[in-house]
Formats: sequence, C-alpha cells, structure tokens
Amino acid sequence: MQMYSEAGTSRGIVTQLRAYLAQAELPEDGRLPPERDLATALGVTRTELRKALGTLEAEGQIWRHVGKGTFMGNRPTDTLSDITALAKRTNPAELMRARFIIEPEIARAAALTATPMHLRELRMCQARTREAATWRQYENWDTRLHRTVAEATQNIPLLGMFDMLNALRRAVTWGRLRSTPVKPSPDHHSFAEHETIITAIENRDMNGAAAAMRVHLQSVERNLLARQSGAAD
Repeated sequence: MQMYSEAGTSRGIVTQLRAYLAQAELPEDGRLPPERDLATALGVTRTELRKALGTLEAEGQIWRHVGKGTFMGNRPTDTLSDITALAKRTNPAELMRARFIIEPEIARAAALTATPMHLRELRMCQARTREAATWRQYENWDTRLHRTVAEATQNIPLLGMFDMLNALRRAVTWGRLRSTPVKPSPDHHSFAEHETIITAIENRDMNGAAAAMRVHLQSVERNLLARQSGAAD
C-alpha cells in the first residue's frame, strides 16, 4: 500500500471537502451538516475534518460559531466582537472613504422618504447640538442627528450599514483626540452644515441633501486629520 505524508493527506481531505461543498444542497443560511455527519460522509475522522475546516475558515470560505455550527461564506459583522476585530483591521482614512460612499446616498434617500416626525427629530437634534455644554454631549446629539437621517430612509439595510459604520467610528480613537475647548465654539462648522442638510431633506432636494452631506463629511475629515496631526506633534 502506498503511504501518504500527513501534509499530503490533509491537502487531499481539503480537496475532498471543497468538492463536497461545491455540490452539497445546504439550507438557506448556508449551515453545514454537523461534524459527525460530515466526517462520515467524507470517510474521515473528526480530527481530520476539523483541520480541513480550519483551512477553509482561514481562507474565508466558511465561518464557525460555537454552539450554532459551521456556515458557508464570510463571517457576518453583526456582533460586538466582529466590530472590534474589524476596527483593528481598518484605519481612519478607510472609514472616511466608506462614509463618503454611503452617507451622502443615505441623505439622498432620506430627502425622498422622511416623514414629519423625522423632520421634527432632526430639528430637535440640531438644537441640542448647539446647546451642548461639553464635547461628549455634542457628539451624542450629533450621532443621533446622523442616525435620524438614516432612519428617515425607511430602509433597513441602509440603516444597518449606518449602524455598522457608526460602531466602527466609535471603536477607533478619533474621539479621544479632543482636548480644548470643552465644547464646540458657536461658529463650529457642523452647525451651518447640519442646517443645509436638514433644509435640503425638508425641501425633498435629493441632490442637495447628498451634496450637503458630502461637504459636511469633508469638513469632518479635515478636522479629524488636523487633530491627529496636532496629537502627533
């Protein structure tokens, strides 16, 4: 009988597993059969199977959740641990590029579907940002204002994307760079920019809302980079 090396055997099992998954009829959520059933179907031990699954997981072909099973595809980023892991792999410049892509389009959609309740909420948030006594208060109301824009789209996927970006924004260290003054100045750039965004949404000006949000994000980016530069000096 021809003897195979351990590495050769492992590669063979991975190849066998790939072939199985390529033709398997999996449920809608992409969940694989339990390990004992999968090992029996492939004619391998559970230890050998786990090594092969580990290879596919490292490649991003599958993901595993303790207590739930093994699933085809990339791990969804819907838990705090996922957001934390994603935050470690990204940086402020990447996050700003993502915001430039998504948030102006969220504002565009909001201009079409915002209800009177959303508009009242936006105006209330705007007033609270101006009244904020500290940066923390301002940032809380600023976040609520931007999320209300996302809520006004009445689109669950768009709201979900906003929430993920916002969670990432909170996970990075930008917010820790503020020092003085203790609160936004009366002429802080966001006040006028928020006014332009809200007015465009109120007027159902979809292009204007998108453009105003883009201008606002450009100001945010300039200020963040300036604070980073100052912190590095």
